[in-house]
Amino acid sequence: MATGKVSIDGRVVDSGEARVSVFDRGFLYGDSVFEVFRTYSGVPFAQREHLERLQRSADRLMIPMPVSMETLSSEVAATLAAAGEGEWYVRIVVTRGTGPLTYDLSTATAPLRVIIAAPVSVPPAEHYERGIAVSLLHASRPTDDERASGAKASNYLANLLAVHEAKQKGAQEALVLGRRGQILEGASSNVFIVKDGKVRTPEPQPGILVGITRATVIAAAAAAGIEVEEGEVRPEDLYGADEAFLTSSIREVMPVVAADGRTIGSGAPGSLTKRLHEGYLRAVAQATGSGV
Repeated sequence: MATGKVSIDGRVVDSGEARVSVFDRGFLYGDSVFEVFRTYSGVPFAQREHLERLQRSADRLMIPMPVSMETLSSEVAATLAAAGEGEWYVRIVVTRGTGPLTYDLSTATAPLRVIIAAPVSVPPAEHYERGIAVSLLHASRPTDDERASGAKASNYLANLLAVHEAKQKGAQEALVLGRRGQILEGASSNVFIVKDGKVRTPEPQPGILVGITRATVIAAAAAAGIEVEEGEVRPEDLYGADEAFLTSSIREVMPVVAADGRTIGSGAPGSLTKRLHEGYLRAVAQATGSGV
């Protein structure tokens, strides 16, 4: 069974041999940024866009990027080549590096880069056939702060706890609410609703990570002549929607059929959601040459 490979500062090792110092700030404080994407027929999808966002996240958190995007891209290719055939989940992490046990950012040295290629685990087919449930929750996350807003930072404890709480309520994803009670995003996804044939998604704002998959779906909608509006989405908008769905690199386009015990639309994945998933897969196929 394939277990994957890990590249640490350009050196590729078996996943079981990967080691990082306990004094690395990514381990100690979650002081790091990351990106996740996957391969189709062994080819990464939207890798360039993810690397560009990784750079923006690092800039936002004042973490020096240790190498150029071109070098990082080459290291991704080397890691995937070492991993071999199969479909891979790729995670890139850049930490501030090691240093004394202090909150002072200036004491850190030698930013660390890690590339993980692990077998991709996709959601079960029944989630696409029947849809999933979500739960709306409040969660105080570091990236809700203006100073870290827009960065894909590794401190995901609040997200993890929100997903755990959602699962205790019978849901598969948590939707995070903002200070005004508006829906921001999922714990690891962006959210869309459909009403009267129009698609709406929360506008970019503090607390929202503007997803690469989100952008691909919006482009696919435009190509199909489907109107997409960015604007405020309230809980009552979701409860009263005809359809709803989530987007993320691994989920792609995931239909949502219930929220907080309330049925959305007919209680089954909607036709527009399915069309947009098909459009997303066409974009993937065109970019990667895969047969998805």
